[in-house]
Amino acid sequence: MSGPATAGLYTGRRVLVTGGAGFIGSHLVEALVADGASVVVIDDLSNGRLENLAEARGLVEASGSADLELHIGDITDRDLLAEACRDAEVVFHQAAIASVPRSVAEPVRYLHVNATGTLAVLLAARAAGVRRVVHAGSSSFYGDQPGFPRQETMSPDIRSPYAAAKAAGEFAARALAAGSGPDTATLRYFNIFGPRQRPDSPYAAVIPRFATAMLREEPLRLHGDGSQTRDFTFVGNAVLANLLAGRHPEPLGGAVFNVAAGERRTVRELIDRLEGLLGVRARVQAAPPRPGEVMHSGGSIARATEVLGYRPAHGFADGLEATVRWCRDWVRDDA
Repeated sequence: MSGPATAGLYTGRRVLVTGGAGFIGSHLVEALVADGASVVVIDDLSNGRLENLAEARGLVEASGSADLELHIGDITDRDLLAEACRDAEVVFHQAAIASVPRSVAEPVRYLHVNATGTLAVLLAARAAGVRRVVHAGSSSFYGDQPGFPRQETMSPDIRSPYAAAKAAGEFAARALAAGSGPDTATLRYFNIFGPRQRPDSPYAAVIPRFATAMLREEPLRLHGDGSQTRDFTFVGNAVLANLLAGRHPEPLGGAVFNVAAGERRTVRELIDRLEGLLGVRARVQAAPPRPGEVMHSGGSIARATEVLGYRPAHGFADGLEATVRWCRDWVRDDA
């Protein structure tokens, strides 16, 4: 999922991707390998899957120049982090546990992995002399405060343990960049979706959850009335933003960038789009809003465009089609 804007940026360079067998991480690994990088992956496989790295492994075998090294383990393991960070120029920190509602039920686990784990990665990177850490942040930072699109200068409006943990990781990254290093950047993701986003959990993201339910002719459990809005952003755009941030020529100093599509859509519109693509009528089952979730979300990409040169390379319609194709395969293989 790299392109002309990033071609050759990582050729011959060693990088680490935490959570590299997960949804976003595996797409990033694939793009880095395709560009000729030597990629180290850490993943505990609690949500990631080895199958997600199959295409990256195939690219390594075909290229003869790129490399892929996998460590199965936890990001709080200091010895593992020290080994993985050795000689790395950039660390892409994607490892995290997602889901706002689940964090309400498991706050201690979320703070341990998403906050303490992030600090462990930053400290290991500093000890190894890593040039830059690109940290996966979250649009949950903005909460439900008024004002659209969300600007990076807005104050936090923390509504869940997930948001608190991601904000803590972001602040730690900013603090180290201002002091003893390494240089950091945080990318606040807005509702990233695409192939490999797992639908097999009560806390699964809305697009794979709805698509697989419709393919199985099961009812959609719609929390709220469907008027809530999201800035659905295809995973290829998140990969592009990471690649640009990782090799930006100037220090970023803990800067924060929204990674979004710049367009808000209602959940009801999403259902209509899925009905058109799948050729089936959704059976909607009403459910109360989930604790901690925000009503509206949408981000400005002006800063990311100005500083990083980020412009979404993948539109919503094409991304949704690719995601539906993947969901069809998932349902078929799971039958």
